[in-house]
Amino acid sequence: MATRVALIAHDHKKDDIVKLAGEYADTLRRCELIATGTTGSRIEAAHGLSVERMLSGPHGGDLQIGAQLAEGRVGMVIFLRDPMTPQPHEPDINALVRACDVHNVPCATNIATARMLLEALKLHVAGTV
Repeated sequence: MATRVALIAHDHKKDDIVKLAGEYADTLRRCELIATGTTGSRIEAAHGLSVERMLSGPHGGDLQIGAQLAEGRVGMVIFLRDPMTPQPHEPDINALVRACDVHNVPCATNIATARMLLEALKLHVAGTV
C-alpha cells in the first residue's frame, strides 16, 4: 500500500504548499494524496497530481482528515499553518495536530519540517530506506 500523505495549508500558506508539492511531485506521485478542498484543487491544477479532496478546513476538512488518521489511513501530515492569523476553526486544527501526536503520525507544520519529512519520504518510496 502506498504511503497516504495529507496536505493542508492555511490561506496565507497555500502558495508555499503548492510550490513544495511541485518540488516533490515525483515522490508525491508515488503516494496517495489527501487534502483539504482548496489546497487539493490548487495542487492538482498546478502539478497534475491526483488528490482526494475533503471539505475546506473551516467546513470540516481538517476533521475529515483527522478521522482517517485515527483509523490508521494517513501516514504523514504536511500542515502549513499560519501562526500569525487567527483561524475560526482553531479547535479543529488543534484536534488534528493532537491526533498526529496520539497516533504517532509524523506532522510538519512549517516549510523546514515539511522538507525534512518529504526528503525521508523520497528515500522511502525509492526503496533506499
